[in-house]
Amino acid sequence: MSHDSAPFLIVLTLAFVAPLTADLLGRWVPVPTVVLELLFGVVAGPSVLDWVRETTVLTFTANFGLAFLMFLAGFEIDPARLSGRPLRRATWGWALSLVVGLLLGLLLVRSDSATTSLVIGLALTTTALGTLLPILRDAGALPTRFGAQVMAIGTLGEFGPIVAVSLLLSGRSAGASAVALVCFAALTVVAFAFARRPLPGPLDRVVRATLHSSGQLAIRLSVLVLALLVWAADELGLDALLGAFAAGLVIRLLLSDMPAASRETVAGKLDAIGFGLFVPVFFVVSGVRFEGRALFADFGTIAMLPMFLALLLVARGLPTYLMERGSPSAVRLGLALFASAGLPLIVVITGIGVEEGRLRAGTAAAMVGAGMISVLVFPLLGMRAYRGAVAADPTLAER
Repeated sequence: MSHDSAPFLIVLTLAFVAPLTADLLGRWVPVPTVVLELLFGVVAGPSVLDWVRETTVLTFTANFGLAFLMFLAGFEIDPARLSGRPLRRATWGWALSLVVGLLLGLLLVRSDSATTSLVIGLALTTTALGTLLPILRDAGALPTRFGAQVMAIGTLGEFGPIVAVSLLLSGRSAGASAVALVCFAALTVVAFAFARRPLPGPLDRVVRATLHSSGQLAIRLSVLVLALLVWAADELGLDALLGAFAAGLVIRLLLSDMPAASRETVAGKLDAIGFGLFVPVFFVVSGVRFEGRALFADFGTIAMLPMFLALLLVARGLPTYLMERGSPSAVRLGLALFASAGLPLIVVITGIGVEEGRLRAGTAAAMVGAGMISVLVFPLLGMRAYRGAVAADPTLAER
């Protein structure tokens, strides 16, 4: 076996073992599979056993996995369910989170580095929508009103920071970044306009004819749109995740005229591609990348981990709790806990800070570690709060 293929085999093995372990642990405590993938990656990586080091193949697969995770997050969004009050409250909640996060960033950084404050502040405003979706789906809460509220909160918690990163951390002037963002928005609007139209007759016929054959044109079209919009965002100097998220929205709209059974078939196959290969590789490799040695370099760095975990609740959970005042207190608590779970974008944003020399590796490791704990603990507590609310008022579980 070649030197490059061995790490890939180990990562695939860990991805295979993760859901089995989650099922075994589920008899005592429910643990999201993504958390185990991260933990397995940490153990197998340089921080502990040093079995896996990144290779070109692993890096590409993991990066595509992150893009596919954002694509699936966009694909899951149903504008009809999010419009109105859920979206308004989520928007105001994230705007307040942005203010709180930036203020916390300024308070934590005792220097004249505005970029460092910005990196920390933006990382505190994220919500791991792509990570929360499978948790909500597995718990049967995704189709409920609570699921719609989490979707709205998570959408702003993913989309808002991505836009902010593209504008403020791209290394260009704010004006140039704004122009690039407007150009991408115009391109996305054009894509939406085409997606709203029914597929041309010959194309629609082939899409339907290949749903269960080797042609798989609907899946190939989805991957092509994902690649095109990621490429467009990258060429414009924006974060590639913005293109991936937009691609998911476009494909959902494009397939909206298909029969429900066909749409479910396509969605199932996209889930299989994403959660069967690329997404778990991303999470395992994220664990491999975790700077465990930097985190445990000194007591001060270790102490930052619980501090950042608490700050996620302050910056993201508290504004959500305040904005959802029309819901029962247990539901508000559940929504606040879900909103405070952030990881993929924390990895991305702190990675940018480390690459630019604006953030210490230890600080980044503490923030990523806090994100890992947040996706392990907060959704579990959030689901417990929601289920308690449903037990008291079963109408809350209505779709």
